[in-house]
Amino acid sequence: MDDAIPLGTQQVIDGRARVFYYGYWIRAYDAPADTLLAKKQLIEALTRRLFNHVEHGINVPGNRLREARRAYQLELDPARKRVKGGMLAGALFNRAADVFRKVVEMQALGVEIEPDNALMSECGKHLEEALELSKLVLHRSGEEGLDELWGEPFKAFAFPIQEFYKSRYVKIAQTMAAIDRIGEALIETFRDSPPFAGLEPLIVAFVMAAKANAETLRTDDDIFDIWTSLVVTGEELSAFSSAGVVGASQPLSPHISAGHRLIGEAKDVILHIARARVPMPKTAGELIQRFQAYKASVNGRAPAALPMTLGVASSA
Repeated sequence: MDDAIPLGTQQVIDGRARVFYYGYWIRAYDAPADTLLAKKQLIEALTRRLFNHVEHGINVPGNRLREARRAYQLELDPARKRVKGGMLAGALFNRAADVFRKVVEMQALGVEIEPDNALMSECGKHLEEALELSKLVLHRSGEEGLDELWGEPFKAFAFPIQEFYKSRYVKIAQTMAAIDRIGEALIETFRDSPPFAGLEPLIVAFVMAAKANAETLRTDDDIFDIWTSLVVTGEELSAFSSAGVVGASQPLSPHISAGHRLIGEAKDVILHIARARVPMPKTAGELIQRFQAYKASVNGRAPAALPMTLGVASSA
């Protein structure tokens, strides 16, 4: 039935405007007027969001762009060059925001700013170079980069705001699909395991809360309930205690411990995806592979050794 619904269809559901993309009715918001001021505010918000999710230390002020570029160009060690490339990307990002801010201030004074203005061109070049260097930067979990987050400010700069909003709805639909995929795989992994009886409702509640968080702006009045639900359902999932731990036979105990580690990893990855609002396909795919290896090991179809864990920490 969903296949018959055109992408972008809007409808009021339970009193709230929603828009349909790829199987999901996503919370819809009115796009602001397409002005330089609106673009400036949007780029600043997207920049803050970016630095909130990537590795520490790359939020270099724009006025240090020349120093950051020199440090990157002179570095020969590959590992150190990767980090300095991330710092250069951060400086470029912030310089672009600085330039855009000045352009808006000039426009407020009555100065006509044409699309081919030299400052606008400089802003675009900075964002484009930062996007290229973003391949060197990892998510704070250390697992993969977030190309989508780096590309968003450039999209907001280069395209009408209405078109940018449409692209975000597509990305949110992909994010929700990734969360569902992990949740379904986690349920399937433990569905027939008596020591993990009672786990499924906790997974379902956390997945629902994660998808709600992914579609909700931080400025929305509902964010107080949405974020609280995400935190509480995540805590309940973390606190889950296997009914079969007490009195479990010795051969089963390592599998129970490994199962709990997988549940913790899944919770962390879903939280990362929900907060960043991007699907993180590499991290999600590798996690699901570990689910499959675990289940095969429990059923005696694989070596006892399980794949290495992510080692990610929850960042609420």
